[in-house]
Amino acid sequence: MFTAKTFNIGKLKGISEKTIEEHIGLYNGYVKNANSIIDMMSKLDSEKDAYITAELFRRFSFEYNGMRNHEIYFSSLEGGSKAFDPESALGKRLMELFGSYEKFVKEFSALAMTRGVGWAVLWYDKKEDKFLASWVDEQHLGHLNGADMILALDMWEHSFVADYQPSGKKQYIADFFENLNWKVIENNFTEVSTK
Repeated sequence: MFTAKTFNIGKLKGISEKTIEEHIGLYNGYVKNANSIIDMMSKLDSEKDAYITAELFRRFSFEYNGMRNHEIYFSSLEGGSKAFDPESALGKRLMELFGSYEKFVKEFSALAMTRGVGWAVLWYDKKEDKFLASWVDEQHLGHLNGADMILALDMWEHSFVADYQPSGKKQYIADFFENLNWKVIENNFTEVSTK
């Protein structure tokens, strides 16, 4: 069974403590629901309960990915804002790809402005030794098989509307980058690129 993680998130620019508290409550729900589905599936007869079993399998990816996406998101806000280091292993690679930090932020922010609910994600594909960015619909549609998530920006309304209103989506994205702990993202990259 999965255990909900705790996150040490201090005061953030633009994102209120109340929003973070409620958002972590939603994350805890994903953990609880993923565990609940595993428990229910263990009690079903896959032949007799074929329809229910199939629906639980389908639902599991939503709950599980909701849990994991949020863990990447919240951990990137822990420990206070830490600046992007262009001389780090991650920094050098992003500079190769984008040319500048500002260009990376511009491109990733444009991705985050995608209409609908979901996630803007920076992935590392170790097989190709390449960074990829993509939009993940909801929690589970659009994950890149074989690639590891190293940066995730939650673009569901619950992550920003209370503090920014629907029209403040662009400011939420800018503040996310102001609040980001790039040391965590660097560690995510190191962890997946050396495994």
